[in-house]
Amino acid sequence: MDSEYGRDLFTITDDDGNDYVLEHVDTIEIDNVFYLAFLPTDLGEDDENYGLIILKKTEEDGEQILVSIDDDDDLLEDLFERFIDRILDDEEE
Repeated sequence: MDSEYGRDLFTITDDDGNDYVLEHVDTIEIDNVFYLAFLPTDLGEDDENYGLIILKKTEEDGEQILVSIDDDDDLLEDLFERFIDRILDDEEE
């Protein structure tokens, strides 16, 4: 989707078959691996407990998929800091 025409929305299906609509906010490439940051779209104005959702783009059976980053907490923390810095920089501009 082109952000020029609106928000970039993705529908993600978890292992239990539940669908979630997420807004793509940024992508970072590290060592030829793409990491995407999302925000949930179903937040109300009073919702305070939400966070940035970071998923890794990978290929499985020739198909591009997004997977969670469960195996390396240091990587996840580093990605979170990078995304937050980039988001805050964009807001200042």
